Amino acid sequence: MGRLIRMLYQILCLLLELLYFQLHCSLSFPSSSLHSPHLCLPEHRAALLEFKNTISLGDCRTFSSYPKIYSWNESTDCCSWDGVSCHMVTGHVIGIDLSESCLNGTLPANSNLFHLQELQRLNLAYNDFNGSISSKLFNQFVSLAHLNLSFNSFSDLIPYEISLLSKLVSLDLSWSGGDHNLRFDNQGFEMLARNLIELRNLILDSVDMSDVAIPSFLNLTSSLERLSVKECQLHGEFPIEVFRLPYLQHIDLSYNYNLTGYLPKSNLSNALQLLDLSSCRFKGSIPASFGNLTQLIFLDFSQNDFGGQVPDVFGNLNKLTFLSFSSCNFSGQLPTTMFNLTQLTHLDLSFNRFEGPLPNHVSELQLLEVFWLSSNLVTGGVPSWLFTLPSLQTLDLHYNKLTGAIDQVWKPNSVQYIDLRSNDIHGPIPSSFFDLVNLEYLDLSSNNLSGVVKSNMLAKLKNLFSLDLSNNSLLSLSASENDVNYTFLKLASVSFSSCSIRQFPSFFRTSNLVDLDLSNNKIRGGISKWEAEGWENLNSLNLSYNFLTTLEQFPGKNLRILDLRSNLLQGPILSTCLNLQIKNPPWSFYSFLISNNNLIGNIPPLICNWSLLNSLDLSRNNLSGTIPECFGNLSKSLEFMNLEMNNFYGKIPDFFTNYNYNNLKYLLLNDNQLEGLLPRSLANCSSLEVLNLSNNKFTDTFPHWLASLPRLRILILGFNRLHGPMPNSVASSNFSVLQIIDLSNNKFTGPLPTKFFQNLRAMKDVTKEGPWDPFSFLIVGYHGRPYGEYQTFVNITMKRLEFELGKTLAIFKFMDFSNNLFCGQIPEELGELNSLQALNFSNNNLIGPIPPSFGNMIALESLDLSSNKLGGRIPSQLTNLTFLAVLNLSQNDLVGQIPRGKQFDTFENDSYGGNSGLCGFPLSKQCGNDEEPKLEEDEGSKIAFIWKVVMMGYGCGVVLGLSMGYIVVFEWNPMDPTSLASGSTIRHGSGLKNSRAH
Repeated sequence: MGRLIRMLYQILCLLLELLYFQLHCSLSFPSSSLHSPHLCLPEHRAALLEFKNTISLGDCRTFSSYPKIYSWNESTDCCSWDGVSCHMVTGHVIGIDLSESCLNGTLPANSNLFHLQELQRLNLAYNDFNGSISSKLFNQFVSLAHLNLSFNSFSDLIPYEISLLSKLVSLDLSWSGGDHNLRFDNQGFEMLARNLIELRNLILDSVDMSDVAIPSFLNLTSSLERLSVKECQLHGEFPIEVFRLPYLQHIDLSYNYNLTGYLPKSNLSNALQLLDLSSCRFKGSIPASFGNLTQLIFLDFSQNDFGGQVPDVFGNLNKLTFLSFSSCNFSGQLPTTMFNLTQLTHLDLSFNRFEGPLPNHVSELQLLEVFWLSSNLVTGGVPSWLFTLPSLQTLDLHYNKLTGAIDQVWKPNSVQYIDLRSNDIHGPIPSSFFDLVNLEYLDLSSNNLSGVVKSNMLAKLKNLFSLDLSNNSLLSLSASENDVNYTFLKLASVSFSSCSIRQFPSFFRTSNLVDLDLSNNKIRGGISKWEAEGWENLNSLNLSYNFLTTLEQFPGKNLRILDLRSNLLQGPILSTCLNLQIKNPPWSFYSFLISNNNLIGNIPPLICNWSLLNSLDLSRNNLSGTIPECFGNLSKSLEFMNLEMNNFYGKIPDFFTNYNYNNLKYLLLNDNQLEGLLPRSLANCSSLEVLNLSNNKFTDTFPHWLASLPRLRILILGFNRLHGPMPNSVASSNFSVLQIIDLSNNKFTGPLPTKFFQNLRAMKDVTKEGPWDPFSFLIVGYHGRPYGEYQTFVNITMKRLEFELGKTLAIFKFMDFSNNLFCGQIPEELGELNSLQALNFSNNNLIGPIPPSFGNMIALESLDLSSNKLGGRIPSQLTNLTFLAVLNLSQNDLVGQIPRGKQFDTFENDSYGGNSGLCGFPLSKQCGNDEEPKLEEDEGSKIAFIWKVVMMGYGCGVVLGLSMGYIVVFEWNPMDPTSLASGSTIRHGSGLKNSRAH
């Protein structure tokens, strides 16, 4: 009612104004002049021309942009100028629209434009104005009702004078991205909210409002219809009362990542048409009163902290076209009324915990274009009605628990994208799938599909761009008769990894294929010259984990990434890669992976010409010779080099000079016959994270110069001929991120370096595993496109225990100094390494007591101090190590009673053998009365309770023991970065490389 009264009042004022001016004109001018055209006022024309002469023109920002001020000249009426509007009676300029006019520079503070005090509308959007907004803009334009300065490059604080525009109805300052962005402070926004009582549209997207107190929004006028503060860095709890403003139609709070709040359970504005809370942190549940929002068109709650069940109240929202509840922690049954919304075009319920089956029959979603339901717990089959929706373009149901066969598709539709991967779908692919003529993307990977896919079936999908049927072990691929007549002109990416393919699919030769993955199949023998013809555009080829023995010719002429790991290839690399010399330009390869084969001979100099090489893996072969000096020519883009487990000999060339290798992250040269000094130029590899030089014949001192590498996390130098003491004088920042260090089986001497241990900050901090693995290596291909990643794995073996670390390697901390000549006492400072999980100092000449501070290493799971000359008692503090699974204190000079309680009650005799002075459980030797009493544990104590809880969850933990060896495995599938495969092995202690059997 109030709004209607205001509208009637404004109309009445306008009529009275017109009547006044008509009366004034009839009294002041002869009747002959009443019908003459009204020219704009000279002072207004002069002001506009002065503005034109002081403003600059730049590049146009949009396709529809053009310089509107070109039409401004003295010979015409300014009211006819492009972008200028005048009052029909007075001739006053009341509107200026210079949006998309290719203007740039600053708005002059002394411009005559500010003299147009009757101006009601000003639109300067989509230009390139920069700098601060002059306060005169708000001081002079007292009649301004509509102001739009969006999509410029304004910056700095919005002047407080903006609150003087008391007649303002619409304000748009959005997406003004200068060097420092436009920003409101708390006082400025609070003044605006209190004073602009006529405001109906407030659009401030991307304005920095991080200093604004959220309660200021309570002062906004009740007449507000649109509030948009997207990506404004708001934080705090948003007032629930704003959602109840009576005329509010549009509210967008999206991408304010630290903005929390709740939805009101009642009295939401029934006028709401758009509600976007995406990428905030709203909590609670969706109230049932949402069923009353009958005007709602757009609803996006994605990526919030909601929870619980979604009420089934959507039956009355007949105008809703966009609905997204993605990533909201919702659970329970799917609300069935969502599937009755006849105007819906976009439905996204992905990344929740919705369960139960999809409806058996749906006919109302005739306008639905996008349906996302991925990453839920939806069960049942894939209903046929999904493929009968006439407007559907995108269907994504991957990562659910769908079972059974896919129903036949009865009616062709417009679907372009289908993703059903990672379910439990059985049976053959319905033949009607191949009648979906608009299909561009099809992913049915990681199911239990069976049957044969023939070339004539695929050829019907004329628009298919990407096809992934991998990880369906009962599915095979077969050519049809006359398959040479079939073309696949749009098909660019094909993955049949881990299916039952037995031969190279030659019928794709007539395609423009870019990426082909046939890994983990049963392809035997080789690829003939005839089969390899016609693959001109092939960029990435993965034939790993097959049974290939020879390759007459590689498909295509433009390979960038080639993966032949884990086959049965024989002979020298040169003969295997002969085609690469002939057809490939020297700069072509980004990634060359041929590990775990039976290759022999030297590394061909050809590889040195691949100047853009990003990753090279020749590991686990029988290659020999020296590492070529020309490796110094390899590109600055090289990040991964793996030559481990071959028979290379001689020195490592000192080719890491001049910072050519400043992008190198992984260098693996272990298990070879390399000798001499460690190359000092490794200190130039500032990005190096993993260095493994173990099981070689290096003769050098400890490489203290590696301390300058800020990212070095893994340093493995075991089983070499390194000697001398470890320097104790190192800077406090050296080796600070080191998580794994192995110096075992060398000839290091002297005392253990106290200062070195003090610097190992990464072993003091408890690291939580993040959403990514810092030891994953991403392979980057053409134009920076990611093709896959290596995943580092570590297998840990100690006597009866063997464990594999994959993703947990990111949080694994390990130190092995065993089988050296270290002497002196164990520093107390080692006890500060409270996140260390495995420690091995065995087979040295250490003396003195076991430091009681070892009881502070609460994460320790494996401790081996055997075969030293340690004396004194076993500290009772070691019983605090409640995760300790492996303990070896044998062959020392320890005395007294063995502590009892907690983990110590689980260790056997061999943990203490060779210490004639020890007594007590589990040894048969009993202690006298003068020995230290058994550590008792009160059954009702807090410690006892915690220990029982630990034992209950013990089988689910990562229990580590690491003294005899470890395995480092690198895995990659370029079509599926999360997939796992086999790799290389190092066995410390035995000195033997593992077998290379396929």
